[in-house]
Amino acid sequence: MFQRNELIDQKNLVEGFAPLSQGVLDTMQSLQCRAVLICLLIFPTHLCFGASPLDRLAEAVRFKTVSSQNSAEIDYEAFQGLNEFLARTYPRTFDQLEVEYINTHSILLRWLGSDPEQNPVLFTAHTDVVPIEIGTEGDWQHPPFAGVIENNTLYGRGTLDDKQGVISLLEATETLLEEGFKPRRTLVFGFGHDEEIGGENGAAALAERMRELNLSFDWMVDEGGFVVSNTPLLPGRDLAMINVAEKGYVTLTLSTEAPGGHSSSPASTGAIGTLARALDRIESNPFDPKLVEPMRSALAMMSPEMSQPERFLFNNLWLFDRLIAGQMAKDSITQPMVRTTTALTMFNAGVKENVIPQRAEAKVNFRLLPGDTVEELIATITDIVDDPTVNISNDRWSDRPGVADANGDGFAVISAATSAVYPDALIIPSLLQATTDTRHYVNLAKDQYRFHGNSVTTEQARSVHGTNEYISRDSFNNAISVARGMVKGAGKGR
Repeated sequence: MFQRNELIDQKNLVEGFAPLSQGVLDTMQSLQCRAVLICLLIFPTHLCFGASPLDRLAEAVRFKTVSSQNSAEIDYEAFQGLNEFLARTYPRTFDQLEVEYINTHSILLRWLGSDPEQNPVLFTAHTDVVPIEIGTEGDWQHPPFAGVIENNTLYGRGTLDDKQGVISLLEATETLLEEGFKPRRTLVFGFGHDEEIGGENGAAALAERMRELNLSFDWMVDEGGFVVSNTPLLPGRDLAMINVAEKGYVTLTLSTEAPGGHSSSPASTGAIGTLARALDRIESNPFDPKLVEPMRSALAMMSPEMSQPERFLFNNLWLFDRLIAGQMAKDSITQPMVRTTTALTMFNAGVKENVIPQRAEAKVNFRLLPGDTVEELIATITDIVDDPTVNISNDRWSDRPGVADANGDGFAVISAATSAVYPDALIIPSLLQATTDTRHYVNLAKDQYRFHGNSVTTEQARSVHGTNEYISRDSFNNAISVARGMVKGAGKGR
């Protein structure tokens, strides 16, 4: 099989021999071209030209699989193109595993194990990405869907969230199949296509199909934690943050009505002003910080790595938990770990600059700590707003996952795979500040974990859903190695 570099080397070698006639050279080059054409017809492009895993991720990034709240704006041809690319690029996986397409665009893969007595393990990720905020396109170092690799770094939407999760699992599976690995335990892969808008047509439908197949899982791994460097919690030591829990997702809609009319004759109080004051009270009264699981366990595990007096404080959380939570709440990076967060995200009012609107509406998104309930949230916000003219309704996501077992088999497999690639990282159970498709599998998997094996800085992590999202070649290669370890470790079973 010819590789691109080999063709160049062979061409240079041939041209270095003067006695060869031009006709012979032309014949040899023609044969080489035919060989390449045959390779392209039979094998995936990367096998013919020696493309790297990062090149394949770059190609996946170029498909604009953007999820929009308005389904009419979604380009489903991009999802179809991506799925065709995946099947073409990972032929062993799509030939040897049982493959189903759920709701056309989500993918269900089953790698049957030799021991039907063992419950399977589930690996999930998603192929959709969030839109680029209008007006920020020029802030990217490279266009977000160009898939540009510069200085061994790939820039683009989905490089962290979450096409790298899909591709790393497929890279791992493909190479394990090439090596002849045969799992004892059945392994299932679910790649949803609408996680960024709630997963109702993707992960929820995948979960329903799994129930039809009578599947239940000892544990599962979804997107989430990274190996993070330069954290405020433990500077100078990489933390492998395996998420054993995630925050709850609730959006409150606040609305109010008032007399409208011409802007030349305004009333003393209008809809916008009333709602603005309510939002200001909400934003000015954040929820109290507190330490809950899994952060209590994580801090206890970090204490031996700390110097005094932090080591003493972390060894005595029963006494200093409020003090520590208060300090963590002062840092923008760590405060979501200790607080139910409040984010004013949308405001809608008015149709013209000289018309007083009769109605104003705003949305406030909350991410709840484990243990905080939606009912408590609504009661607290109602008290804070303290205005009967402001109506409060809620849109909550159901089936909130609990806290997984940090001493369970799943955590052990993930830890072993991570330690093999990052021997110096401190592995801790952690809390995912966002929300994932995991909630759709709550009743299918005993324990739900969230982890990808790539490494990020705390600053890089901010690019998720933001500008200049990127991943380095080394980080992605490490993610593939961790994925291999997780898949292989899960497949070996008990």
